[in-house]
Amino acid sequence: MSNKPLLELYYFDACPYCQRVLKVIKELSLKVVYKDIHSNLNEMEKLLAITGTKMVPCLFIDGVPMHESLDIMNWLKTNQATLEKA
Repeated sequence: MSNKPLLELYYFDACPYCQRVLKVIKELSLKVVYKDIHSNLNEMEKLLAITGTKMVPCLFIDGVPMHESLDIMNWLKTNQATLEKA
């Protein structure tokens, strides 16, 4: 059992802010569960139900949502040592 946080990214490919976050995830080789809200409408509904908005990117850290690409990128970089690698 890992004590590393579960990371779930709600995103869609055409979103430039999502692309910035995806680039950092790739650079840091982090393990993330991807939730494309355009290819899976159930994921969009779940995001809307939990956060009250369809705004992406949204990174869930152990079920707690974080919006804003810059906040997400800073959090990933700051916490990379404690995160599971891909």
